[in-house]
Amino acid sequence: MANMAQLTRRQSSRELYRQKSYDRMELREVRGRLLSSDSAPGHSANYGAVNPGFTKDDAVTNLISKSEPSVGGPLEEKAKRDTVVTKEGKGVTAVVAIDAALPPGAKKPPTEDVFQDEGEERESWDSKLTFLLATIGYAVGLGNVWRFPYLAQKNGGGAFLIPYFIMLAIEGIPMFFLELAIGQRLRKGAIGVWSQVSPYLAGVGIASAVVSYNVALYYNTIISWCLIYFMKSFQSPLPWSACPPAKDGSGINRECNMSSPTQYFWYRETLDISPDINTSETFNLQIAGSLTAAWTLVWLCLAKGLASSPKLVYVTALFPYCVLILFFCRGVTLEGMSDGILHLFTPKWEKLADPVVWLEAGTQIFFSLGLGFGGLIAFASYNPVNNNCCRDALIVSMTNCMTSMFAGIVIFSVIGFKAHTIHKACLAKQDNRTLLMLFNTTQPDYALPGAGESVSYWANHSQLTIPMPNITVCNLQDELDKTASGPGLAFIIFTDAINQFSYAPFWSILFFSMLFTLGIDSQFGTLEGVVTSITDLKLFPNMRKEVLTGILCGSCLGLSMMFAHGAGNYIFILFDSFSGNVPLLIIAFFEVIGVAYIYGLSRFAEDIQLMTGKRPHIYWMICWKYVSPSAMVIILTASWIKIFTEGSTYPRWDASVGEAKVAEWPTWALAIAVFLVLIATIWIPLIAITRALGIQIMPKEEASWFPANDLRDFHGIVAYEPSPLERMLFGFREDGTEGVCFPTKVGGAEHEDDDDDPLT
Repeated sequence: MANMAQLTRRQSSRELYRQKSYDRMELREVRGRLLSSDSAPGHSANYGAVNPGFTKDDAVTNLISKSEPSVGGPLEEKAKRDTVVTKEGKGVTAVVAIDAALPPGAKKPPTEDVFQDEGEERESWDSKLTFLLATIGYAVGLGNVWRFPYLAQKNGGGAFLIPYFIMLAIEGIPMFFLELAIGQRLRKGAIGVWSQVSPYLAGVGIASAVVSYNVALYYNTIISWCLIYFMKSFQSPLPWSACPPAKDGSGINRECNMSSPTQYFWYRETLDISPDINTSETFNLQIAGSLTAAWTLVWLCLAKGLASSPKLVYVTALFPYCVLILFFCRGVTLEGMSDGILHLFTPKWEKLADPVVWLEAGTQIFFSLGLGFGGLIAFASYNPVNNNCCRDALIVSMTNCMTSMFAGIVIFSVIGFKAHTIHKACLAKQDNRTLLMLFNTTQPDYALPGAGESVSYWANHSQLTIPMPNITVCNLQDELDKTASGPGLAFIIFTDAINQFSYAPFWSILFFSMLFTLGIDSQFGTLEGVVTSITDLKLFPNMRKEVLTGILCGSCLGLSMMFAHGAGNYIFILFDSFSGNVPLLIIAFFEVIGVAYIYGLSRFAEDIQLMTGKRPHIYWMICWKYVSPSAMVIILTASWIKIFTEGSTYPRWDASVGEAKVAEWPTWALAIAVFLVLIATIWIPLIAITRALGIQIMPKEEASWFPANDLRDFHGIVAYEPSPLERMLFGFREDGTEGVCFPTKVGGAEHEDDDDDPLT
């Protein structure tokens, strides 16, 4: 399964923090405090956790004004340094250190090398809070609102939380932590990161970019639907609150009368849907116009975001929570609220024996966190080098899960009210007298005979047999079970519930503005993965990012017109089912394999220790090397087995009976599904094979800046002695090498002797 990076950056490269200079001054200033105190060198090992790198400009100025202690011996004491401070724009400071001439033949102390500007400058987050909110906004998306509640009530209610949190612990958080850590360490986007880990893995970054493009292509269609409903919500009564008259004026529309007003408005008025995917029918100008508006909004936000206040991310990330809280306050006052919440969380323990429940729990965790898209790697690359990425992974992952549970409570409190209202109206019309006569109850908990079938009952001590009359039986549980996942929940079930509210247009405006914000937040992150990847490739080095983003949005707008006709909703379901699920699992599998077995688990653990001051717990390393890749292989295999054994179907709308029916995908649609999977994943073996043949498709990546020695000195880190358990589990050796590992240099060759290499 979302990113406000563009919205939180400075106006131009002249107005950006020099990330490396910033981190260098920070390290030097803190080292000075450590040396001037009586404490041990490792006293402030938790500095990365405090993360003063996210401070304001006055703090930077204070650092500049302080005297810098001597840490490099007599030669360094003789070397004089001038500091030039330039200010361009409000609150923006760039610092350039200029070394004075050293004595002839003298060599600069190695500790100074890490403070030189190397390569191009990298943008940085405005504050730690901005980073956290942007990452939460990216991860928390539409799936938290309309997929988790459906999966929970379908797969055992409260019992579903057991596999859900187990999968979160062994798959979700470890992979989230891994992506943040590798992005922060190598300080590049997805393509740059995996090219540095190994040139054979460069295809993983390209695959992430392709998947992000495919998902962004159809994800904006949801935003366009939200825009349509948002604009229609400014009517009273709401246009989906009642059936329209027939076009010939002969009464109520037959299709609407056989379904419901909300279903009719969704399928006919909004989608103008065709009978199946093979019939496209007319072009939908309403959706085409809404798609144009949606893509224009995305481009304007990304392009104008460079000059916008970074506080905008606070609005887009926090607004959905405000709306959810309002709906919660409204929901708990509704009659029948408790029925819906109990239906959601009442455990059905027998469901735990169903492997499909575990499969859907793992799939939901994986996609709701946005793993494999490359957006998290790009976000983390803008963090200070000593940021506590482990804590960030825990905060964002748990926030994402708690949001899903809170959204489930909100959604089912409203659905409980809807079911209670319908059940109450049904009871008023129910033929209780006939039910009592035939079955001695007005609420039979078993299936009744169909109309016309023979049914026997006792009357005056004799058994009589009559044809079963046509009786409507009111069952609250059946009404609660009538929920849906995805667009059906938002545009049919929930809108029907809102119709029962007082001031329904107000609540409808709030609901669809919340969906719009959730969707566009995730869309920014998804598209940022594509933009960052193209920038890393340096295909258009002189092109401004606003122009590049505009070209991408324009191409997506043109291709997204495939969703703007009668069969467009079926094409949307095809993309939603195949463009992301399988490719993202494959990408994430190669990510964890690349870190644990190629980059090296010992090396990665020491990198994290250098950045945060603490070595990752052995639990994380077990997950990275064994548990997480195994879980992904199992989920991927089970998904394919399920597709091949049960087949792949889609819901088609049958206007003659006013309901959706299941249909098999045609051959050409399955061919498109295979193409969507291959167009993303083919890059992984393709780049590896061409590299093995000596053909270099990807440009060589320069090693990223990383002040390993200074971080080691600052945290007081000494040579790590692997424990017997680590030697047994991971094959760690005393010389730093590993068993079951394919060591490469970051950049493709064997590790060289480098002062900034964390293992030298």
